[in-house]
Amino acid sequence: MPLRAALLASVLPLMAGVPAALAEEGSLRVALDRAQVVRIEREAETIIVGNPSIVDVAIHDARTLILTGRSYGVTNLVVLDGQGDAVIDRTVTVGSVESASVRVYRQALRSTYSCNPSCEPTVTIGDNDEAFSAAAGQFGTREGLARSQ
Repeated sequence: MPLRAALLASVLPLMAGVPAALAEEGSLRVALDRAQVVRIEREAETIIVGNPSIVDVAIHDARTLILTGRSYGVTNLVVLDGQGDAVIDRTVTVGSVESASVRVYRQALRSTYSCNPSCEPTVTIGDNDEAFSAAAGQFGTREGLARSQ
């Protein structure tokens, strides 16, 4: 255990200036329900996402991609240039942003609240069905009311 702590202590200062998206060499980290800009070194011709239900990619321009975390999980992103050479071939991990949410556990049942500054229920994968369905239903009703006006 002391060796692991020493290794971690030596690596953390090196990562202090690294953007969160590129924290691990060869991988991208994206927060669930958040968009993140990724700039690439050459123009993209083809973009391939291993599992688009985990991360969505929008193209701003030929060198700027916008990744949006859709679901927890790990997938990959491959970007090819006009000659078919890889510009990016990386693992993409989608996780949560813990600092903006509170999770309430009642034995094995979990509910999630977005707290910024006050806490309101939010739809989060992994919550119990009752809390998830109630929040999703309210959001759907609200969206329907907004579209009808």
